[in-house]
Amino acid sequence: MFKTNVGTMDRLGRIVLGIILIALVFVGPKTDWGWVGLVPLMTGLFSTCPLYSMFGIRTCKAE
Repeated sequence: MFKTNVGTMDRLGRIVLGIILIALVFVGPKTDWGWVGLVPLMTGLFSTCPLYSMFGIRTCKAE
């Protein structure tokens, strides 16, 4: 469906960052802003980033 444009290290960082931000909803300041973590989590899980596509950026190896 979408072209892969997120590399392994980028992907891992996005997933970790997303989980940390979502955790802020339940622990810590308990603010709804933690749900912003869904964006990096989803882009990491699906290995595609719409902003990378718009700007022609790829952090993964060429296919």
